[in-house]
Amino acid sequence: MTHHGGILSTFWANWYDMQVKTVQYGLGERGPRSRVTGELVCGDETLPDKELQRNRCDFGDDILAHPLDDDYHRARSPVWERITVPLFSAANWGGQGLHPRGNFEGFVRAASKDKWLEAHGIEHWTHFYTDYGVSLQKRFFAYYLKGEKNGWNGQPRVQLQVRHLDRFVERHEKEWPIARTRWTKYYLDPASHALAAEPPRRAASVSYAALGDGATFLSVPLEHETEITGPLAARLFVSSSTVDADFFVVFRVFSPDMREVVFMGAIDPHTPIAQGWLRASHRKLDPGLSTEYRPYHSHDEPQPLKPGEVVQLDVEIWPTSIVVPAGHRVALTVRGRDYEWQKSTGARLSNFKNELRGCGPFLHDDPRDRPAAVFGGKVTIHAGPERGSYVLVPVVPKR
Repeated sequence: MTHHGGILSTFWANWYDMQVKTVQYGLGERGPRSRVTGELVCGDETLPDKELQRNRCDFGDDILAHPLDDDYHRARSPVWERITVPLFSAANWGGQGLHPRGNFEGFVRAASKDKWLEAHGIEHWTHFYTDYGVSLQKRFFAYYLKGEKNGWNGQPRVQLQVRHLDRFVERHEKEWPIARTRWTKYYLDPASHALAAEPPRRAASVSYAALGDGATFLSVPLEHETEITGPLAARLFVSSSTVDADFFVVFRVFSPDMREVVFMGAIDPHTPIAQGWLRASHRKLDPGLSTEYRPYHSHDEPQPLKPGEVVQLDVEIWPTSIVVPAGHRVALTVRGRDYEWQKSTGARLSNFKNELRGCGPFLHDDPRDRPAAVFGGKVTIHAGPERGSYVLVPVVPKR
């Protein structure tokens, strides 16, 4: 939540300023009034600024001070094996950077024997708070809390709104990830900037400014309509001129005329298909939890790079769903900073500080976390017969 792949998310400092401090208890007469009742939102007391400050933390600085998964974070994290109550998790494909991680992790890792997953698109609230989502929630709660025999026990364990370019198609599955998934590797070819079915026959590399726009690898046009639904992962062989580097990995789709396919996400109107993040010094894996399609990073000790030395990174890319039409291309972009659909879009929301340019408010731009002396060098991606850099894609065949 606070450090994507070990990289500090500045969303939380901004969210605290804009959406917590503005309604802190004790603002009293200086705070807003409810448009429904006319009553004070922040309590009847009006406290001085110094007391208000004493009564709150500085959330942004607090998480900056805890870059590893230490006791601070563990005290605020779920212990999945203790969760045994019936569970219904509602996820949103477009919420990259916040909710989907917990939705999918909660469904997979909770010890509950009775658990269900639902995943949809568009803004989170358009499904969760309207008839579609409310009816599902009411059936779930009525079955377990009221004892109603409403057939919920026959509800398929997974309900997906599978994304097409122009619509969503509801489909039920028995498990997550989907058992019939064909885990397909697209290999990076630095010489031609291609995504290919086989690794390059000769060793090759491509370098870019470590805080820059990186490199993009593009497939040939797909011969057939292809559904991609599930978690992705990238394996990259990299080196850096400094002791650390941040990797922003974006899975993308392009139309035949090379227009990028983006969507209305949970917040941002130009959300890419899928994103992942990893700080090279946080590359250590948890061997007990990691799978090929879902690398888990322990985040319990930094492992600095040696300048020029090649290391293997396994990057988690958050789950997604897209049916890619024939003739479209898929691509992987490896960047040194946050994805941008455009340099400027004009899209803003009153409760966020930043312009919406593709990542919503989930940015990683605090210079204290990414000092140029450490993260501003040159990064090189390596590939070849001995170093198969690839992205693992969950291709789902029709039943």
